[in-house]
Amino acid sequence: MALRINDVAPDFTADTSEGEIHFHDWLDGKYAIIFSHPKDFTPVCTTEFGAVARLAPEWEKRDVKVLGVSVDSADEHRKWKRDIEAFAGTPADFAIVDDTSLTVAKLYDMLPAEAYLPDGRTPADSATVRTVYIIGPDKKVRLMMTYPMSVGRNFAEILRALDAVMATDGVPIATPADWQPGEDVIAALSLNDEQAEQRFGKMDSKLPYLRFVKQPALG
Repeated sequence: MALRINDVAPDFTADTSEGEIHFHDWLDGKYAIIFSHPKDFTPVCTTEFGAVARLAPEWEKRDVKVLGVSVDSADEHRKWKRDIEAFAGTPADFAIVDDTSLTVAKLYDMLPAEAYLPDGRTPADSATVRTVYIIGPDKKVRLMMTYPMSVGRNFAEILRALDAVMATDGVPIATPADWQPGEDVIAALSLNDEQAEQRFGKMDSKLPYLRFVKQPALG
């Protein structure tokens, strides 16, 4: 069965560029982003890892952990990091999982099992390993995005989506299209008008079911 939103993120033990990790222990009760790649030393992936490295202050500000996954070895990851850091102009201080076995790719439905080729594998053989997962502190999958090989991921959008997940987590609100942190949010339909105003203050009702309120403070 395919992995779904609100499923518990599959646990795994893996070697990484920074040593062995046990994924659920590594999460340590924090939000995490997993971003996966079909091959080391490939152009689009290098730009993406560089983008993640440059966003280090944003991950730290949100107390969010990031974990790369690629289908090559930890030793190759460590070599590749030199290129990533040269391109990005900043250290790439995050772990990259050694997924030569495609264990993580299969656990997270990034790749059909029959696509695994033991020898001479190229990026095209593992092309579907281009996925982003946001995992909550409760180890559950909160968001999934999958990209084709030819389309570089927009990490500004991933950061925005992370902010939306964190803002709405356990709070009866939703974020509208193109929402940015600090903008108005939508009161959930689980609250009637009186309950929504008691909780969030004055509403701006565009439609009976579309009621904007100020974004509540996080925490």
